[in-house]
Amino acid sequence: MGPLRAAAARGLRRGCGSGRGAAPGAGKGSKGSAAPRGLPALPAALHLFGDPAEVEALRGRLLAWYDESKRDLPWRALAVTEPDVNRRAYAVWVSEIMLQQTQVATVIDYYNRWMQKWPTLQALAEASLEEVNELWAGLGYYSRGKRLQEAARKVVSELAGQMPRTAEELQKLLPGVGRYTAGAIASISYGQATGVVDGNVIRVLCRLRCIGADPSSPPVIDHLWAMANALVDRSRPGDFNQALMELGATVCTPKAPLCGECPVKQHCRARLRVEKELALASQKLLGKLPPVPDVEDCGVGDCPLCPPAAEPWDSSLGVTNFPRKAAKKQPRVEQTATCVLERRGRRGALEYLIVQRPSSGLLAGLWEFPSVPLAPGLQQEQQREVLRDHLQAWTGQPVAAGSLRFMGEVVHVFSHIHQTYVVYSLPLDGDLTLDLASSPSRWVTEEEFCASAVSTAMKKVLRVCERQRGEESGPAKGSKRKRGAKPGAGGSTRPGTQLSLHAFLRAPNPP
Repeated sequence: MGPLRAAAARGLRRGCGSGRGAAPGAGKGSKGSAAPRGLPALPAALHLFGDPAEVEALRGRLLAWYDESKRDLPWRALAVTEPDVNRRAYAVWVSEIMLQQTQVATVIDYYNRWMQKWPTLQALAEASLEEVNELWAGLGYYSRGKRLQEAARKVVSELAGQMPRTAEELQKLLPGVGRYTAGAIASISYGQATGVVDGNVIRVLCRLRCIGADPSSPPVIDHLWAMANALVDRSRPGDFNQALMELGATVCTPKAPLCGECPVKQHCRARLRVEKELALASQKLLGKLPPVPDVEDCGVGDCPLCPPAAEPWDSSLGVTNFPRKAAKKQPRVEQTATCVLERRGRRGALEYLIVQRPSSGLLAGLWEFPSVPLAPGLQQEQQREVLRDHLQAWTGQPVAAGSLRFMGEVVHVFSHIHQTYVVYSLPLDGDLTLDLASSPSRWVTEEEFCASAVSTAMKKVLRVCERQRGEESGPAKGSKRKRGAKPGAGGSTRPGTQLSLHAFLRAPNPP
């Protein structure tokens, strides 16, 4: 559901939904009852909540279920118990940023450590980006932490430490806060009656009202936001929004939804559609005419909310026919050569050289082993030469390509990149003189490495080297060697021995 939540969070960057007393669905730039762009003037009743009595019943059932079944999560506790409105909004804000593209179970520990270290906006604003990256390491999508701190500093320096008080102002004034996040903060922290639309909400609403068009398309997103703003409970907006998301996360799941346990199954038209299909199937099988549930058809030609004609109903999927999966863009394939430079420190502990990435772009500001992108189709010796040239340019001294030992490969998939790290190692018995201005670097122990702001991919790289070193130092097992390794691939140096600094920096042999 990543693309869906991303589309919903953007909200196509149009408005933040209705505030207290505003007409349902009215948002920034809307004009009263004007229909969402691209939709018929009167959307089919199949896709709407047109009965006020049904809306009230749905709200009551959903909130009663939430009160009884909600998960005990640390940010929910703070949202209820924290008396200071700024600290309460900050606590909700941090949780919403962390939960983007990340599972709840993963976030809990990071959230607790974050709030313990920086319990207020002021504390976060005073932290260094290095500290933020270190705590965020392993959570993924690292720019989130950087943008969160940038916004916190803006609140402290430009807004006198006062969080904006409405969804509209949150989205307008805070960098990195989109329509969904603004709505979540405003409804949960301030009680503003505004809806939210994330991946879970998209799934629930699409099933409740048989919306089968691409849920990431602008007309569908517009309609879902209007629906969310119309449904939100005016007296308990924060709880209602959390209940809707909780329902999607625990009951109305992408696969194998627990329809029998759903508190709003009476309102689900996808479920009625399934019952209709089963009744029709029984009719054909038994030759009888059982009562068929009265399920209305859309009745609108080329309806932008119905499934496309090219994707007919699949009886085997049941309610999971809704929503239709958005077209997923395939990640681009990249390859990078990475060198693990290691030495023995003053106390004999193994140390590794890490360098800091640029302050913008992918993994901005994080630390990594010296790395260089590889062109497609290079052979191992060619990869060595590219890495050697990179190290030579970095150190300003010649490097012998044959001293780079192939250790293995690490595959890591980012949201938009399928990255393969080709890992080499280079043990040294001395130090290197580096230009810190062009590329900040430092030697770290394994413990310091793990505590540094390094990506999960770099931790995988280190594990590959440690595993290979363990295999080489273990008892001999006949003539077996690591799969993919070539005899003599590491030059004349015996595996496991360190190169002298002289050997590392010796001039390459002439061709």
